[in-house]
Amino acid sequence: MKISMSKLFGLVVVVAALMSPIDARAQSFLRDAETEAFLREITDPILLAAGLTPASVELYLLNDGSLNAFVTGGQKIFIHSGLWIEADNVNQLLGVIAHEAGHISGGHLARGADAYRGAANLSIMSLVLGAAAVLAGSPDAGMAAMMMGQSAAQRNFLSHNRVQESSADQAGATFLEEAGVSGKGLIEFFEKLQQQELMSRVAQDPYVRTHPLNSQRIMMLRNRVEESKTRDTPIRADWQEKFERLKAKLEGYLNTPGTTLRRYPISNQSIAARYARVYAWHSAVELEKAYAEARALTELEPNNPYFHEILGQILFENGKIEESKEPFARAAELAPDQALILTAYARALIARDHPEGMLEARTILEHAVSLEPDNSFAWFSLARVYAFLDESALASLATAERFFNIGAYRQSVFHARKARQDLPSGSPEWIRAADILAAAEPLAEDMSRRRRR
Repeated sequence: MKISMSKLFGLVVVVAALMSPIDARAQSFLRDAETEAFLREITDPILLAAGLTPASVELYLLNDGSLNAFVTGGQKIFIHSGLWIEADNVNQLLGVIAHEAGHISGGHLARGADAYRGAANLSIMSLVLGAAAVLAGSPDAGMAAMMMGQSAAQRNFLSHNRVQESSADQAGATFLEEAGVSGKGLIEFFEKLQQQELMSRVAQDPYVRTHPLNSQRIMMLRNRVEESKTRDTPIRADWQEKFERLKAKLEGYLNTPGTTLRRYPISNQSIAARYARVYAWHSAVELEKAYAEARALTELEPNNPYFHEILGQILFENGKIEESKEPFARAAELAPDQALILTAYARALIARDHPEGMLEARTILEHAVSLEPDNSFAWFSLARVYAFLDESALASLATAERFFNIGAYRQSVFHARKARQDLPSGSPEWIRAADILAAAEPLAEDMSRRRRR
């Protein structure tokens, strides 16, 4: 995929460094204002039903074609792009999210860690006893003790895992019911996966490996859903429409242009199909077609900020910076609290290095980082604006914020010290620089110790 397309999907695709039960270090986040807003819209009712505070639960879309979702510590839910694309309807996606919320509300991560430690202790004990038997002159008995211990540890852990998964199923069904959503989507999703249990582990999707399925578990879930008062509640039409649009948008962004155009031919004039073709044609460097389709979308829905955002991105990334400002401004006007849209608009204002544009970009970016303090690209852009306006102390502070958010703690310390040195003592900015130092210095020292090892 062309580099420009990495910016067209919302704003950025960044490398993810995740603490996860599966290896996610090679994966990346997909950031898109529209997708994130939709995920919050459909997920918050589930989280409230789970007794969780929606603002405390972070939602991430990962650029990974495998069918998977998982949770990590700190109340984080990760959804693979492959799951979204393979889901047939929004209720299937919601069912998976409700299941993962069941893990969070049930405290399964902490209990899973205890179970893992218990299994590890049992395994180690069997190895110690087996080795002792070998040294005492009974090698056969020693080997048998080791093998039995390993097997018992594995059985104990897998049994614990199955109990947690079943518990999350039941909890998820309850959350769906309380949120007014049919649980049939979750059953449909599991039935879609059930046939994969017969495949080799190499061929299975990660969800099957990390969320073991079996007929009894699905039957128990089906019994629970059959008793639900929302069993036959129809899928919300507005949510399904948004789901289809975003699915098409995701496919257009991730797939090759040829694949997208076969999936969404010109004969299909739905908004979802047009959305997909915008990305296909832009990726194929057919600017006029991409521009025409995006312009048509803004005419069909003139108050949709995301259509104006896409139009602005297409123009900007093809060197038409001045022309991009109008659609970006309209998108920002329609979605004043979307940090990604604001940052994209500011980028267009910054590109020409005009003082007026820099002043406007400063106001926009300061609002963007107040909405999303961990937006490293917004901090990078704001540092550039401060430097242009000869506000070097603020530029150093913004750079310290940027480096802290990407985990570059030594660089963050350097710039925070410089900012604190140049800022008025006791000012809010000086205090913020001190806060960054207090947080970053121990982390930088820890990273240095690890490197020395």
